[in-house]
Amino acid sequence: MGPTSWRVASASVMGSSHGKLGQPCQDAHHWVRLPGGWLLGAVADGAGSAKLGEVGADVAARTAVDTLRQEVDGVGLAPDGDKSHWRGLLTRALQAARDAVAAEAATRGEAVRELATTLLLVVATPERVAAAQVGDGAVVLGDNQGRIQGLTSPKVGEYINETVFLVSPGALAQAQTAVWEGEAAHLAAFSDGLQMLALKMPGGSPHGPFFEPLFRFVEQAGDEAEASRKLGEFLQSPRLRDRTDDDLTLLLAARVDRLPGEPCSGAGPTDKS
Repeated sequence: MGPTSWRVASASVMGSSHGKLGQPCQDAHHWVRLPGGWLLGAVADGAGSAKLGEVGADVAARTAVDTLRQEVDGVGLAPDGDKSHWRGLLTRALQAARDAVAAEAATRGEAVRELATTLLLVVATPERVAAAQVGDGAVVLGDNQGRIQGLTSPKVGEYINETVFLVSPGALAQAQTAVWEGEAAHLAAFSDGLQMLALKMPGGSPHGPFFEPLFRFVEQAGDEAEASRKLGEFLQSPRLRDRTDDDLTLLLAARVDRLPGEPCSGAGPTDKS
């Protein structure tokens, strides 16, 4: 690795509404840290109406990150590629995730809609951050000057809970992609359970007072596993549960000096409660 890397804290936790109904957590996330100051991450939110939404979310998140990693490792993706190059990388990862969800549905003998999920992707290098999104939730970035901005935002439909899923017709054509040039200091990707707290709706711009303490938290964290545990506790705290009963996923990252022995990947299923 280079002189700097990404410190990551992440968690997916069950919403109180799912607990009351005896349903599993239908959110999932996955991330991989690579040499050279690269970070690949995905957040997925299985549809509440889908019988196997949690399966679709897990398959989509893992497949997308695996696809991104294979391209970076196998092709040697140039870190200075133009924006169309980065958007193509993200689109191929979305397509691979969509195909994998469809294949999983076929293997199980289920209609693909029973594995419906949203999907957010982020690829961060020392020089830029690229993001893609199908559905709701958002990817947010903090720069070295302390400015916080959204890279993606929820697609607001006619109805408040309306969204597009990865397996929906035309989903990839509606996908958001963004490429931000510069050296990011902080990143966040989260599912829709947090968006009414984290974003100024209906516009979808980030709410600074929500992210500022979280970015400080992950930057100062000494141990990623412990930080992820504390983040899960925060997501299950009364402070949040009084304001949302949905499943919650939050992936946080801060650029820091590399620490020896840091883990190189993380996944949602081991973090779910």
